[in-house]
Amino acid sequence: MNFKSKTFLISHIKDIMQFYEPRCVDPAGGFYHCYMNNGEVYDAKTRTLVASCRFIINYCHVYKLFGEDIYYQRIIHGLDFLRQRHFNPDNKGYTWRLSEHHRADNANHCYGLAFVLLAYARAWQCGVPEAERWMEETWQLMEQRFWLPLESKYANEADEYWNVSDYRGQNDNMHACEALIACFEASHDDKYLHRAILIAEGITVVLADKLNGQIWEHYHRDWSLDFDYARGEKENNIRPWGVQTGHQTEWAKLLLILSRHSERDWYLPRAEALFKTAVEKGWDSRFGGLIYGYGPDGGIYDTDKYFWVQAESIAAAALLAKRSGHDYYWQWYDRLWGYAWDHFVDHEYGAWFRVLREDNSHYDQRKSYNNKADYHTLGACVEVLQDL
Repeated sequence: MNFKSKTFLISHIKDIMQFYEPRCVDPAGGFYHCYMNNGEVYDAKTRTLVASCRFIINYCHVYKLFGEDIYYQRIIHGLDFLRQRHFNPDNKGYTWRLSEHHRADNANHCYGLAFVLLAYARAWQCGVPEAERWMEETWQLMEQRFWLPLESKYANEADEYWNVSDYRGQNDNMHACEALIACFEASHDDKYLHRAILIAEGITVVLADKLNGQIWEHYHRDWSLDFDYARGEKENNIRPWGVQTGHQTEWAKLLLILSRHSERDWYLPRAEALFKTAVEKGWDSRFGGLIYGYGPDGGIYDTDKYFWVQAESIAAAALLAKRSGHDYYWQWYDRLWGYAWDHFVDHEYGAWFRVLREDNSHYDQRKSYNNKADYHTLGACVEVLQDL
């Protein structure tokens, strides 16, 4: 299998979409989020802000690739649900979780707003006229409620009355950086690019230097390392404990996407260091694949294999190979793809499995839940295509 082939990548994007399309469309609004391996919807009630946005983003990608009107209709369908159901007119934020289209969790998360911002940016690139205004509106909301000018980072969460918690974390900032890059690509407004660079340097250089060049997930209010938050909570998918192999490589990918638009002498060496440390500490030499996380001392913490970790690492390997010219990264690209092809890609029903045990066995028959939507897998293929 030639995983670097454009034909292969486009074919795989179509295979992923065929799992969701058209069964993901709820005629009453939005998209269904929870699927069994065979495509059966097992929870038609629950909608999360992140997954609602990720479906929009996926459809934006395939509309730009293939230009089919049905994909544009899906973008509008998703945006309508985002504006009519997730948007909260009482506090001007976005509802974190809905049940039967009604508000079930009104907390405000920067993580969620980052995906709202990204969805609007991608929609604007697809020619949705209102998306420009909505994008600017979301930028201003994040600026008002979460931006910490003295720290040059975003805070993470607030209650429905916008009382911001003391928790600080890198994950929200990472996805904010991703969204800001997309805003720049849509608008060519330098304010988005400058903010993305500021966050990237703060996380991957300043904070990473506190842990020998690795990125920790959790911090106290003063951005000192918090080694206790979420310790032992292995089902905490938004804020897991440990050094996340996937976040090291995802940051590497983002640094190289930034390098398309600006020059910084630390982009490539920092991206290489993050990727190399992740694969050296996280690759399972017995069963294959990258484990979920390891401790600050490098000791293995969570040996489960997650789909998004492999996908983000595939994208990072390809971008690193192109920027550096080193075959080392193409070797990793093929190794990661080979593992994913053998264990994560569902060759019967389509899309990717979500999580596997250390030995690559399945926990259950659920394919998509907890914000999955195959956003990482489809997006990885899109990034590699763009670089090729």
